[in-house]
Amino acid sequence: MVRYVYDFTEGGRDMAGLLGGKGANLAEMTRMGLPVPPGFTVTTEACRAFLATGTEPDGLAREISEHLTVLEQVAGRRLGQPDDPLLLSVRSGARFSMPGMMETILDIGLGDDSVLGLAKTSGNERFAWDSYRRLVQMFGSTVMGVDSSVFEQAMTQLKDLRGAPDDLHLDAGDLAQLVETYKNLIKHETGEDFPQLPAEQLRRAVLAVFESWNGERARLYRRREHIPDDLGTAVNVQTMVFGNLGPDSGSGVAFTRDPATGARGVYGDYLSNAQGEDVVAGIRNTVPLDELGRLNPEAFAQLRDHMRTLETHYRDLCDIEFTIERGKLWMLQTRVGKRTAEAAFAIAAELVDEDLITPDEGLARVSGDGLARLMFPRFDTAAVGQALAHGIPASPGAAVGAAVFDSAEAVRRAAAGEKVVLVRQETTPDDLPGMVAAQAVLTSRGGKTSHAAVVARGMGKVCVCGAEEITVDPQGRRFLVGGTVVEEGTVLSVDGSEGAVYPGAAPLVDSAVMRYFETDERGERSAGLVDAVARAMQQADGIRRLGVRANADTPEDAARARRFGAEGIGLCRTEHMFLGDRRQLVEAMILARTDTERERALAALLPLQRQDFVGILEAMDGLPVTIRLLDPPLHEFLPDRTELAVRIAAAEAHGNPPSAHDAELLDAVNRMHEENPMLGLRGVRLGLVAPGLVAMQVRAIAEAVVDRKRAGGDPQAEIMVPLIDTVEELRLVREEVEQVLAEVSKASGVPIQCPVGTMIELPRAALTAGRIAEEAQFFSFGTNDLTQTTWGFSRDDVEAAFFSAYLDKGIFKVSPFETIDREGVGRLVEIAVAEGRAARPGLKIGVCGEHGGDPDSVHFFHAAGLDYVSCSPFRVPVARLEAGRAALPETDAGDSR
Repeated sequence: MVRYVYDFTEGGRDMAGLLGGKGANLAEMTRMGLPVPPGFTVTTEACRAFLATGTEPDGLAREISEHLTVLEQVAGRRLGQPDDPLLLSVRSGARFSMPGMMETILDIGLGDDSVLGLAKTSGNERFAWDSYRRLVQMFGSTVMGVDSSVFEQAMTQLKDLRGAPDDLHLDAGDLAQLVETYKNLIKHETGEDFPQLPAEQLRRAVLAVFESWNGERARLYRRREHIPDDLGTAVNVQTMVFGNLGPDSGSGVAFTRDPATGARGVYGDYLSNAQGEDVVAGIRNTVPLDELGRLNPEAFAQLRDHMRTLETHYRDLCDIEFTIERGKLWMLQTRVGKRTAEAAFAIAAELVDEDLITPDEGLARVSGDGLARLMFPRFDTAAVGQALAHGIPASPGAAVGAAVFDSAEAVRRAAAGEKVVLVRQETTPDDLPGMVAAQAVLTSRGGKTSHAAVVARGMGKVCVCGAEEITVDPQGRRFLVGGTVVEEGTVLSVDGSEGAVYPGAAPLVDSAVMRYFETDERGERSAGLVDAVARAMQQADGIRRLGVRANADTPEDAARARRFGAEGIGLCRTEHMFLGDRRQLVEAMILARTDTERERALAALLPLQRQDFVGILEAMDGLPVTIRLLDPPLHEFLPDRTELAVRIAAAEAHGNPPSAHDAELLDAVNRMHEENPMLGLRGVRLGLVAPGLVAMQVRAIAEAVVDRKRAGGDPQAEIMVPLIDTVEELRLVREEVEQVLAEVSKASGVPIQCPVGTMIELPRAALTAGRIAEEAQFFSFGTNDLTQTTWGFSRDDVEAAFFSAYLDKGIFKVSPFETIDREGVGRLVEIAVAEGRAARPGLKIGVCGEHGGDPDSVHFFHAAGLDYVSCSPFRVPVARLEAGRAALPETDAGDSR
């Protein structure tokens, strides 16, 4: 029989797939002898079985009952017994951390009778009624489906009536009244009474946690974090310990290092006389964790010992939840903590220095996505002026956007292309869509462990929390700070590194990491973050097998790419050299009626292209430069068809004869019009039917090679033929290319060796790669077009039309234009690699689509056996880092989620 329940004493951290991250770590801490309240875990298998059938799996109720009996025996109390009740917490715990995205229910087992017993045994009537109102509120919203705002409104009304600034100022009588109000609200909203039977509370709470796996916010979070939908969540049932028993009790969250910067020390938040949910919800402002040393020195010393033990055991930053019940410390959870990109690099470097992890493990702890965030600009602190407000720097970075005060407005404005800053008193899991849409999050309450801070760090969003100077008025859609009123739509600049908020759009400067990549790597490094990044890059470069090139079309881009560590150019697009003032020469070539006119236009273009190639080859001296022959259809170099027609019609309407040149252009545009030009006369087809075009470009390349060699350089030009469908196309173009190369070599007396290869960007080319390799000296996958032609998508048309719906429905986990589609496009790549190298052993193969800079795609290209990836210059460092991570053994690479 399938086993669905495990006691905390039976598991360990290596069972996270079955017990979820929280359950596995609770079991691990129990095995380590740390003070963990006893309990048991209902497995992810039970959740998957429930979600598949909609009913509780056979045997689950019996197993839960058996484990509950053992728990009751250990505690010496029964669940919900009237005179001295055992109370339980029920918490979700998925394989990967999903903070606040699923449900928690505390104080299971309380009822109208047992609350009186709890008051008597605890000697604290207020505590008993506070615990009961928490249960009714959580159970009512989570299990019975009552809108949580109904309970919040009732609490607000009672506080206003009593003149209480927060819930701590409500007495036992107030809370008892609130419980009755809550129960009446549940009856009114659902038609059923709040259940008094503890067993029913427990059963329904477990199933509600299962159901929360498919809640809207959980699905949205998984989609963003690329967490599979079929994992399910475990459920942890644990003996309650109480942080709301008075001033000698409390709850907190601790980090063994600063999750925002990576600095060593004691970081976290503590809240006296509170349960754990109060801390992360940010409903009351916490105190820094160091303050616990004054409030309870003994518990603080124990906590610090446990933090050191856990960090050494897990060899990583640990995120810890704890409760102090009347002076006694209890450990409620630990996990490898989410952190910012800055912290990830800093912590990895320090753990290597401390010999807790190897350099390879340090590389596995960072990511290309994180590196990209560190390369984003920062605010120019010398030019920002006076800050509007200050708060806690919860997640670093710089973001500018219009202030909005609810999630729906953030989503609406972001969908319209506007950048926004989500401003809230505190965020809740229901704010997740708005947090995803926003550039930054600003809250007036909460600390580094609040919901806003934890989720923002995980998503790489800028966040400032606990800005107490501001008073948020969500109904009025504004906030007040001092004598200033900031209305919705006002542009703000949020500095998550310094915890400051500025009015208007503050000026930006390059980050320290970007400045490091822009300068010579042999120069001096600044300490701290830049040094940590440099060490990770050095480790990645030392072990990676994949080369990294850049897509660059100008000498300036080529030089920058080389500074960023590019080992050549994987795609130089010649069509970008025909824009601007040169467009007129292209028009002349297209409009030419005789060979002489065409040759004259091509002759005018030749020295201009040659000059471009000389500059690029000089910038990449000694490194390969793959030059793609003209790819797009010629009509792209002509004026818009409608614009021309309107111009001619306007002239005729005013009685003026239309320009002869305009009429000639319109005739050419009409003649060359195609219904689907991206699948029409372009690429190799254009070179085969437009006389002289290939020869002109190849001559420009060859003469540039000659110029560079005569100047003492080492040019390494490669010629790439685009959009091949069949080997015959490549054979014809290659013959023309080699003839021109031979002519230039003979005329100049300089030997020219330019490999001729092709761009694999059509399914047929991939499927016939063995034949094409007979003529191609190298392959480069153009994954942008290969994705379009494999899926039958026009990227520009479909991304706005239905991609969001496909993502919502789970058809895509991520856009295939962002990350390579391994099953379809990836399969074509693997076929082409295998067949190409079978026909031509040692065939050099790369990729030059934008997938070459996507971290996940880089790992695929490494596994597929490619020789290099090529991407935009700014993504070169990201590709270098991920190429190194891809070379790590699977056991070292870890999981970045």
